[in-house]
Amino acid sequence: MKLGKFNLSKKQLGIIIAAIAVIVVLIIVIVSVTGKKSNNDPKETAASVTEEEEVVDTGFTSKLTGEDMAEEIANNRPIAVMIENTVDAIPQYGLNSAGVVYECPVEGGLTRLMAIFDNYYDLEQIGNVRSCRPYYVYFAREFDAVYVHVGQSIHGEVLLATGIVDDLNALKGAAANITFFRTSEKKAPHNCYVSAESVLAGIEAEGYRTTYEDGYTGHYQFASKDAPETLESGSDCAVVCPYFFNNEPYFIYNEETGLYDRYQYGKAQTDAVDGEQISVKNILFQTSATETSLLEETQYLNIPLVGSGAGKYFTNGKMIDVTWTKDSDTSVTHYYDASGNEIQLNIGNTWVCLIQSEYMDKNEYYATEEEFNNR
Repeated sequence: MKLGKFNLSKKQLGIIIAAIAVIVVLIIVIVSVTGKKSNNDPKETAASVTEEEEVVDTGFTSKLTGEDMAEEIANNRPIAVMIENTVDAIPQYGLNSAGVVYECPVEGGLTRLMAIFDNYYDLEQIGNVRSCRPYYVYFAREFDAVYVHVGQSIHGEVLLATGIVDDLNALKGAAANITFFRTSEKKAPHNCYVSAESVLAGIEAEGYRTTYEDGYTGHYQFASKDAPETLESGSDCAVVCPYFFNNEPYFIYNEETGLYDRYQYGKAQTDAVDGEQISVKNILFQTSATETSLLEETQYLNIPLVGSGAGKYFTNGKMIDVTWTKDSDTSVTHYYDASGNEIQLNIGNTWVCLIQSEYMDKNEYYATEEEFNNR
């Protein structure tokens, strides 16, 4: 046989083919070995679940949403990220990937969001990230989440110093310079973000625990797939309007998707990651335990969370009255229906609105979208 300028015998050709086969086998073995992922490192397990594939009947579920989840990430500790909610900050990055979002009032009539994630490993940008307020810290503690923020109010600093949560702070700590980054798309202070990679690096730098605390069983109770919560005894509610007078948000029920679509500042609120409108399966209203006040000699709100209060639960175009209780700063808030039974959320994401008790009568609810449009 001729190969270029070389004449090869059958024996020589056989040797060459055998050598090539050995090399191919060695390459396959090397790729196989180096491609294996460790189940002990969230950075590595994250890589195995970034593909868009359906996770079905794994036997493991998210403690935030009740959804089926890959075994490799089901016990990974969540993060709670403080996110600005002003006109200058929108559209935010990553809200559609959050399992739970808290919307609470802050100074000046604005609201700020805290998005809690357990499956965020494909996100290259989350935020923008802003500063801490004490009541968000207490909520983050309820989910055993690592709290991510850029600085804090005076009272927030005192609270964080107690160690009530593990936190990643852009202004201090070993992780400050590796967790947070700024972009050129917005002006400071509206351009600070984190990513999955940077948060995991920050957690590693601080030496924080990466899995749920021993004995932690989750925050919410979830209905099963086969028996979703229908709120049969509740009232029809196609439009939900929490009383936040600056951004004037509202949710409209989408019968096709079974989700509530989110609007604020007079238009659909979207996620900059996927360009899609933000939508949620469950909405909870929680009033403050008592009327709010300003913390002494500051402009910051004091919103009491320990005790009990009124609220609402919305899902599948229906609503019911609920009551909530929280026994201590470190305990979990529980929600109960009129019969005293702890409510079950439908599987999916949840948006919690913390309403000042003095404004609870200003929330609005509409049975139909037409009724809302004609108000």
